[in-house]
Amino acid sequence: LAAVALLVAIFKARPSPFYILDEVEAALDDANLGRLLTVFEQLRASSQLLVITHQKRTMEIADALYGVSMRQDGVSAVVGQRVGDRAAAAV
Repeated sequence: LAAVALLVAIFKARPSPFYILDEVEAALDDANLGRLLTVFEQLRASSQLLVITHQKRTMEIADALYGVSMRQDGVSAVVGQRVGDRAAAAV
């Protein structure tokens, strides 16, 4: 958690157009995951986030999801879904 807090402090002090985070929330409990997701929401107002995750809650706040899986023949397949478009269509 301390390392994530340091990263977020650096992100806020020296903003960047995008950030890449690889399973940064994997070891967090539910309470701290919620706090991190709040920070993600704040960061995405001014930057783009590329987050590699297995956490369903993290995926739920995404604008777009991309998944990679291996087919029967051993070739990787990429699947993408824009979540914002699906939510707008439901309204």
